[in-house]
Amino acid sequence: MISQSFPVVVTTAEMQAIEATLFKAGLPIAALMEKVGQRISQRLCQHYPLATHPKVGVLAGPGHNGGDALVVARELWHRGYQVTLWQPFSRLKPLTADHANYARFLGIPFTEAISDLAHVDLIMDGVFGFGLARPVSDELAAAFTQVNQWAVPRLSIDVPSGLCSDRGGVLGAAIQATRTLCLGLWKRGLLIDEALPWVGEAELLEFDIPAAVIGEVLAALPQRYCLDDQCWRLLPLARSPVTHKYQQGQLLLIGGSRRFGGSIILSALAARCTGVGMLVVAVPHSLKPLVLSRVPDAIVVGCPETDTGAIAHLPADLDLRRFQAIACGPGLTTAATTVVEQLLATGLPMVLDADGLNILATLAPWPLASPLVLTPHLGEFRRLFPALTREGDRFQQLQQAAAESNCLVVLKGARTAIANPAGNLWINPASTPALARGGSGDVLTGLIGGLWAQQDGLGATLGGVWWHAQAAIAAAQQWTPLGVYPEHLIEALLPTLAAKTPDF
Repeated sequence: MISQSFPVVVTTAEMQAIEATLFKAGLPIAALMEKVGQRISQRLCQHYPLATHPKVGVLAGPGHNGGDALVVARELWHRGYQVTLWQPFSRLKPLTADHANYARFLGIPFTEAISDLAHVDLIMDGVFGFGLARPVSDELAAAFTQVNQWAVPRLSIDVPSGLCSDRGGVLGAAIQATRTLCLGLWKRGLLIDEALPWVGEAELLEFDIPAAVIGEVLAALPQRYCLDDQCWRLLPLARSPVTHKYQQGQLLLIGGSRRFGGSIILSALAARCTGVGMLVVAVPHSLKPLVLSRVPDAIVVGCPETDTGAIAHLPADLDLRRFQAIACGPGLTTAATTVVEQLLATGLPMVLDADGLNILATLAPWPLASPLVLTPHLGEFRRLFPALTREGDRFQQLQQAAAESNCLVVLKGARTAIANPAGNLWINPASTPALARGGSGDVLTGLIGGLWAQQDGLGATLGGVWWHAQAAIAAAQQWTPLGVYPEHLIEALLPTLAAKTPDF
């Protein structure tokens, strides 16, 4: 199965049920706290060495998240860090109280004034973990606001204190973390776009939860997964030494117009990076010379065009049945409704993007004979599924949209997410604001289309979304987020894949 190797994403209730199963099976809470504290300590020392961050302020809450923070404080103290503890609660869980007492025995200083931590080199936040459901008190809110104003890194344990671990919203006030070490399994709220400014750089810190326990708790539920670098395994990299171009898939790209002449070129340049055996690009006849000059290895088909320079219809001699996949939409304009209707009637696998989506939104009912991958940004998503987007949770809306449309839906954003009709969800946690520019989506369309011509649609979509984001991250490191033109993004695709792919 595609998702077996991906990290699981859980809600608060699911994580609580998993932990309860572990404790019922005999895992001591104290042993888990010690294990987690040791792993946090090791990771913290890697990110913030003693030589550069000798003074650490630790915010410790009353529950087990606070206990984790106290274990880390003890370990840092033994390693030579100058630790100061702030614990704004008098009533503590018993195990947390034990660790606080031992910290005092060791001589670790406590302070009652949050302002005493203003001159440390690092803040470690362990006030609240996952499951916080009510707004923080005014006193805590004021303390969190003060901490957020300090020009020091802030490391949160599991979830930034004050952030809802299910919805990603701020519960009155929250620590604005520079880095969050999520414990055990990804918490759903950390992966929502709105949470990103509070979560900072998120990292999963596993503590060896048995797969059988996860499976037992989540067995009857739609699954959620977090994409990671194992996505390279979804790409069609292995090839027979005696293969030829007709065995490596044939993709038809359809788009372009007099108004938007460059979009389809970006899609074509990205598609050929997938190694697709035959690439055919259908554009208005007036665009044919331009496209052929930029993508000389493609077969470029000139189509009759409207008075406004859009594709009027596909040529009668274009045999659609020869293609393993079709990608339609970049630069198309909404004048090409006839083209989209013709394609939807074929039953062929198809990626719809841009004006392909806007045309689909005007059709009622949707004539969905084809297996479809829809790739909307939020505005296009709202046009496609207007009943789902008034209020509410974006991941839930995405899952519902995929189920109701019977399509694979890619909702593009800072944390791009993919849902299938069965309700399963895949979230890509790594991205960059460098993608927030015109043309980035056209590149993704070409990637998914080229991959789909060679493999199944889900693998092509997950692999394409991951590859697209990783190339953007690499390009931003080279050209800065301001300089990642779509051409730079395309230029980074194959070097990024080579860097991410072990020998196979």
